[in-house]
Amino acid sequence: MHSFTNGRLVTAYEIAIGPVFMPLIGYARVSTAEQNLAYQVTALKAAGCDLIFKDEGVSGAVASRPALDQVLAELGDGDTLIVWRLDRLGRSLKHLIELNDDLTLRGVFFESLNEKIDTATAMGRFVFHILGAVAELERSIIRERTLAGMAEAAKEGRFPGRPRLVA
Repeated sequence: MHSFTNGRLVTAYEIAIGPVFMPLIGYARVSTAEQNLAYQVTALKAAGCDLIFKDEGVSGAVASRPALDQVLAELGDGDTLIVWRLDRLGRSLKHLIELNDDLTLRGVFFESLNEKIDTATAMGRFVFHILGAVAELERSIIRERTLAGMAEAAKEGRFPGRPRLVA
């Protein structure tokens, strides 16, 4: 059973014992200074985020992003990290899975507004694990193709990598 109060979804648990307020913390990122964070920030505020960390002009391919590093350091047990879209947070699916694993170990929930993923729910965790399985399958297929290509090259007398020393 759910109802809405002041535009906020209220669960049966909250109806029974009273409101539960867990910090909702947002993270927004744009790759170039010409892009605008306004749309993401508006969506994060509408989702109930009181605190929003912002990286402007920072590529998602960069491992270290100042605001992301700061938000990850500040998140604690019971907090929820919310992003507008998955690609705003992770460099790759593998990176997203690693981030979520770290958050889960620390008792932090994760939510993506656009993809409607919320790891506070069983279905959200399931969807995230399916994404992880797809990423693992992709890595395995790439590895198999690479090994098959190396074996074929070896048959033709070509050996990838550093030149072999002839003694």
